[in-house]
Amino acid sequence: MGRSAMESSSEEELEDDFPGHEWITPQSSIRAAYQSQTEKGIRKICSELLELKDAIENLCGNMQSKYHAFLRISEEVVEAEQELIELQKHVSAQGMLVQDLMSGVCRELEMWQKYSREEHAVEKDFESELNEILSVGTQDPKAIFLDKLDILLAEHKIEEALLALEAEEKKYMVTDNSGKESDTEISAYKTALLRRKSTLEDQLVRYSEQPSLSITELRKSLSGLIKIGKGSVAHQVLLKTYGSRLQKNIEGFLPTCSVYKETYSATLSQLVFSAISKVFNESSTLFGDSPTNMNRITQWAEYEIEVFARLVKENSPLLESDAALRSACICIQTTLAHCSCLEIHGLKFSKLLMVLLCPYIEEVLDLNFRRLRRKIIDLARDDDILLLTPQEGSPPSGAVAPKMTLTSSGKKFMSIVNDVLDQVTPMTIVHFGGTILNKFLQLFDRYVEALIKVLPGPSEDDNVVESKEPVEFKAESDAQQLALIGTAYTIADDLLPAAVSKFFDMQKDKKGTSGPNQGLGPGSVYSTEYKEWKRHLQHSLDKLRDHFCRQYVLSFIYLEGKSRLDARMYLEGNKDDLHWDSDPLPSLPFQALFGRLQQLASVAGDVLLGKEKVQKVLLSRLTETVVIWLSNEQEFWDVFEDKSIQLQPSGLQQLILDMHFLVEIAVCGRYPHRPVQQLVSVIITRAIAAFSARDVDPQSALPEDEWFLESAKAAIHKLMLGTSGSESDLEVPVALHDEMSDSEESTSTASTVGSEDSFASANNDDLESPVYFTDPEA
Repeated sequence: MGRSAMESSSEEELEDDFPGHEWITPQSSIRAAYQSQTEKGIRKICSELLELKDAIENLCGNMQSKYHAFLRISEEVVEAEQELIELQKHVSAQGMLVQDLMSGVCRELEMWQKYSREEHAVEKDFESELNEILSVGTQDPKAIFLDKLDILLAEHKIEEALLALEAEEKKYMVTDNSGKESDTEISAYKTALLRRKSTLEDQLVRYSEQPSLSITELRKSLSGLIKIGKGSVAHQVLLKTYGSRLQKNIEGFLPTCSVYKETYSATLSQLVFSAISKVFNESSTLFGDSPTNMNRITQWAEYEIEVFARLVKENSPLLESDAALRSACICIQTTLAHCSCLEIHGLKFSKLLMVLLCPYIEEVLDLNFRRLRRKIIDLARDDDILLLTPQEGSPPSGAVAPKMTLTSSGKKFMSIVNDVLDQVTPMTIVHFGGTILNKFLQLFDRYVEALIKVLPGPSEDDNVVESKEPVEFKAESDAQQLALIGTAYTIADDLLPAAVSKFFDMQKDKKGTSGPNQGLGPGSVYSTEYKEWKRHLQHSLDKLRDHFCRQYVLSFIYLEGKSRLDARMYLEGNKDDLHWDSDPLPSLPFQALFGRLQQLASVAGDVLLGKEKVQKVLLSRLTETVVIWLSNEQEFWDVFEDKSIQLQPSGLQQLILDMHFLVEIAVCGRYPHRPVQQLVSVIITRAIAAFSARDVDPQSALPEDEWFLESAKAAIHKLMLGTSGSESDLEVPVALHDEMSDSEESTSTASTVGSEDSFASANNDDLESPVYFTDPEA
């Protein structure tokens, strides 16, 4: 307080000291202003808090009142339920009273009709005459019968009314009323009967359409319609009733389609075709084999089949999934089986079914195989694509060696194929087997493209689709590359044909009984011949083989150093350097080629164990690829056409010796050498023409052909024994057969080299017998 007083006094002194400065706000004014604002804020907050307190108290009071109201309403509901029960009992009692009253009235009416003798005037019109017949004052039996029939119809005693009406019609037909009744009376009575028949018909139709009606009761009702001459209506009611029941069963099953993704189509098929079969059986039992009724059943069944096909498509799983493929195959199998059962009775729906389902099945197949092709492409990016795994199970045929191993990619490919084959059914094979076989060809071709991307070297095949994503894993070594190629050949030659053998077995069985293509579409299994299918597989293998050989040969041709294959090497020699009187050797590049082929053959013998045919094919194609490159490489021949360069006869001799050496490599390897021989002949002719144009006389420069043949054989013999004096000059290591036995070394001579064991370790049984370029006895 003292401090506050001091401050206020000091402020007053300041105000007294500076009285003339109006622009200075006194401290007391500032404090008074802020103090008033703070008090206002506090008062406002207090008022709001009080209002909030009142609102909360009101809310609590409302909650309590509403809770009491809820309890009161609950009690009222219980009381209302009790009142409803009492009211129900009262209604039941009143119903019994009404029923008793009706019975009493009926008895009174009968008594009144019996004892009443009052007659009514007969009017001229048709309706008056009918009323006379129905007059209660007469004892006419027709009137009595009509009254009795009316009572039965009113009480919905359908069976009794039907029996009475049938008995009356028979009685009326037997009794001769000629002369006793007028034509008008007879016509009126017939009209009365027809009206009651119409009423009975309506009751029978409504009774038949009841969902809870049993089959036995339905048959009785339809029989009643037939008895009153309404067979056509009865047949329509039969179709309508079974159609509504089928629709109800389908609506009850549809919510479970998402659970039973693979078998929902079979269940739908069972529901539809069992209904068709039941309708046919009931129709035959009740109505007989009428062509008109058969047409109606056919039209009704075709409509239900169209609905079935639409439901199969609408409730299908994702079309590119395994479940969709399995479901589609099961659908074809079950529906066609049902159709074959109905065809015994003359109901043929197979063609209609295939027309409706073919687009759906083909779309499922197409999307599934697209997914599998993407899966095949992903194999090229797997880090275990080069991993060798033992072949599981027994070999599918005798052509597969027991010790043959598959790469991981081959095993995955066959797993993909087998997954598809596990889904297909016999009927799927019959109608879509050709399409599936063609899809397998596309899968294998895509698999080959994936392998080509894994092999080193750029792809020069325009048909191979280049992947935009880089392939991280390459088969660098010869063993890895041969393993991939061997796997592809094993799949194409043995595993894939064995996996789809049931397709072609069906084809043979069908051809042995009847025409194969009768009633089947272009995608059936009978549209694809085995030889043509195998030819397409071989075409894919040829792409893989040619790519491997091309990149392998190009890597050899463009080596740096003396082993590089260049036409200028035929310009540097002279006759004295060739040592023609001793044992000439081919040029260094061809010696290196022979060494690389030996090395590759040795690796192939281990990796491609049991695949001698594949070894021969690869080595033959490698040799052929070298010759093709020489024949087509224009830069190679431009050197000989350059007039600024002096050509020597020794260069022509060396070139021809190299060509004969290539032929002898093929002969010694015991693989097909005719293509090599033909290409070599063209190259030699072209070389002679090129040198002749440069004033080199081939007649004087070239020895006899036998000399080239013997020199080539001797060169191969020397290189195989490792005795070449030029071997140390090779820049590329030449892997020779170091493990050759002593007996082979002692018996191998230049004259017998043509019949020695092949460096490919291949038998001569798989391919054509070797035809030697020269006489084997030479």
